[in-house]
Amino acid sequence: MRNLNVAITGFGGIGRKVAHLLHERRADYKKRYGFDLRIVGVCTGSAGIIHEDGLDQAALEDKEAYFKGLSGAAFIDHVPADVLVEASPTDFRTGGAALAYIRSALARRMHIIAISKGALAVDYAGIREEASRQRVALKLSGAVGSAIPTIDLIQYNLAGCRVSSVSAIVTGTTNVILSEMMDKECSFADALAAAQRLGIAESDPTLDTDGWDTACKIAILSNAAFGTAIEVEKMFRQGISGVTLADVRQWRAAGLMPRLVGHIDYIDETYQACVRLDLCDQAHPFAQVHGSTKAVRITTDLIGDFTIVGGGSHPYGTAAAALKDLEHILFMLQRPVL
Repeated sequence: MRNLNVAITGFGGIGRKVAHLLHERRADYKKRYGFDLRIVGVCTGSAGIIHEDGLDQAALEDKEAYFKGLSGAAFIDHVPADVLVEASPTDFRTGGAALAYIRSALARRMHIIAISKGALAVDYAGIREEASRQRVALKLSGAVGSAIPTIDLIQYNLAGCRVSSVSAIVTGTTNVILSEMMDKECSFADALAAAQRLGIAESDPTLDTDGWDTACKIAILSNAAFGTAIEVEKMFRQGISGVTLADVRQWRAAGLMPRLVGHIDYIDETYQACVRLDLCDQAHPFAQVHGSTKAVRITTDLIGDFTIVGGGSHPYGTAAAALKDLEHILFMLQRPVL
């Protein structure tokens, strides 16, 4: 039985869900892959805890056991991990703490499972190049579509096709707000307040409602799947905060459904990306994507169009995407390529 040590940076809601699921599935991983997975360290923005023999759930919840200052470079330098699950808050302009964590972990030859979007939005190419040089895995399902398959779908399942377009609803918050506005014929402010009461929208929702979250995810998807160099801040981007009650009434009368959609299109021998508010008629599959549900529609040269719908926004959905990435790493380590 081989040990595989896991560290989690950004130990907030999603990081905790990852830890919970890892503990639940530890016996299954032993049986299926022959690895004993142990969480040997976690850290927040200001404190952390490390134990080389592994941390159980009680230890992870014991805040008094955390050491102040054991975060950042100090944490990565000392944690005896083989895999880093990076779940720090997103900073799409500088990469934030996530970028430093990932770069430091790569220098120590850790496999990377990235959930935070900022580092990937800022320097996916550099991170990918360093991971390749260090011969470690870089997985990022949780940073793009969370529970709904996106990157793996294009990179593996559609590898034999040319993808000419991708359209995706990848921000649950905006879809909830637009669904609420259309279903109840209410204002943006009222729909946002309802989403905040349900805990779906943040107290400062502008990362989502101004289209930045979708833009980050679409840029990462394009850069990872198609080798582009799309910069988030240079993308054409629309949000939904300007949608008025008059718009809602007009669209309802016309049988149209507004959806904030990220697009990647193959035009003039290159892939281009944008985020825009689309008006979908009732025949369009996105018109039926309600609430926090997500969707991706892909057009290919050989097998035509298809749409996947599901995977609503939820911390466990994102955690499940990270664990899917982990299982891919376990499979790779179990059966190394010769």
